[in-house]
Amino acid sequence: MQGHLKQPEQKKIMANHQWLIAGTFVAYVIAMLAIGAWSFLRTENLSDYILGGRRLGPLPAALSAGASDMSGWLLLGLPGYAYLAGFEAIWIAAGLLVGTWLNWQLVAARLRQYSIIANDSLTIPDYFENRFDDHSHALRVISAFFILLFFLFYTSSGLVAGGKLFETVFGLSYQNAVIAGSLAIVSYTLFGGFLAVAWTDVVQGLLMSAALIVVPIFALNAMGGWNNAAAATNALNPALLNAWTSAEGAPLSAIAVISLLGWGLGYFGQPHILARFKAVRKPRHIPAARNIAVTWCALALCGALACGFFAISYFDQPLADGETAFMLLIQSLFSPVVAGVLLAAILAAIMSTADSQLLVCSAALTEDFYKSLYRKKASQKELVRISRIAVILIAALATAVALSPDAGVLDLVSYAWAGFGAAFGPVILLSLYWKRITRSGALAGIVAGGVTVVVWKQLSGGIFDLYEIVPGFAFSTLAAVAASLLSSRPAAAVVDKFNQTIAALES
Repeated sequence: MQGHLKQPEQKKIMANHQWLIAGTFVAYVIAMLAIGAWSFLRTENLSDYILGGRRLGPLPAALSAGASDMSGWLLLGLPGYAYLAGFEAIWIAAGLLVGTWLNWQLVAARLRQYSIIANDSLTIPDYFENRFDDHSHALRVISAFFILLFFLFYTSSGLVAGGKLFETVFGLSYQNAVIAGSLAIVSYTLFGGFLAVAWTDVVQGLLMSAALIVVPIFALNAMGGWNNAAAATNALNPALLNAWTSAEGAPLSAIAVISLLGWGLGYFGQPHILARFKAVRKPRHIPAARNIAVTWCALALCGALACGFFAISYFDQPLADGETAFMLLIQSLFSPVVAGVLLAAILAAIMSTADSQLLVCSAALTEDFYKSLYRKKASQKELVRISRIAVILIAALATAVALSPDAGVLDLVSYAWAGFGAAFGPVILLSLYWKRITRSGALAGIVAGGVTVVVWKQLSGGIFDLYEIVPGFAFSTLAAVAASLLSSRPAAAVVDKFNQTIAALES
């Protein structure tokens, strides 16, 4: 292709203007810290710190849910997959878009209502314990354990993405880049809590969507339009333009298609997304938030796929790491100042999810372990202080995992996504729609889903090539239903709470 630069030339040009890009990054981080400081002044108790006092309107709820959902994998992992696999990547996007809509449609309003009736539950483990009247604390402890386990990998994926960003743009060592990104994220999450996370997510979500619209348009223009881009890709490998074949030209198996579409099942169990539903100010705001969220998701997914597709024919040489496709397109297409703004969108994507994950883990340690099992009468100030200490500890562990440069963003995300979707998704849905589900059923579903994902991930070949979220979700549902039917009916008080929730929602 004519009219664009080879990678060594790109790096040479950008190296001469790194101070401009660095200045843009610094200004962006300062702006996020300012939001954190503003939120700090409005954080008075644990509810404020974890759920922002349930004061989110439709726009911040929708954009915060979307931005915290998509993370760095939207701008690195998904374009990288599209670059390597071509149109096959469309199946992942389709599953995610449908999953986003179903989550807002089926879960958002009911979970927001019931989390209040269930003793104003702040966390998912807290919700499970109150929803099923579990005095043994088994539901709380086991679900909090899975949150900490899978978020360790999920948060690490964001830090890996940050390492690749700073390594590619500034030439920093990978390890130093990961540490620098961790410090930036922890700083405003530490002080501002949920409000800081939610409002920075609004800024970050808008920046991410703008970048994912602008970059593919400029790339397509540089290549002379779609026909030229498609012709160049076809000349390289016609299989990349076929959604029904792999990059090698072999027909996609049913296992492959189901695995890709299965990503959509993960939404029902993601604690950082479900937290946004609980934080919405009023149930009547949810339809508007749903429309905003689904529209944003569609634009973001299409833009990410387009970046990966266009990078195939845009670059003269194959990329050593497909997950750098979006970054290298920006470096080649835009001036240093504009590139700095657009590259900040990647930092935004990383920060918007990592901060949410840190906050959920912090809540699990504070609310579900420290307060529930150790200091039942702890003051609000003490709990907020412990939450901030927990943020630091969890970030340190995630950073340690992320320091390995061999870790792939999409691989880490897929494992954590499957873990949450399978462990929590079926139980969340059943808790909102089936009054016969019992404490034993919920416990069986969580354990079956989480363990299936962990075990299935270690196996390969044949049916075990199926993405672990699919069998995990199925076994979790079966275990929850079977254990519920085999155990005593829920206590009358629990059923009454369930009926109150439905009545309040329908009124």
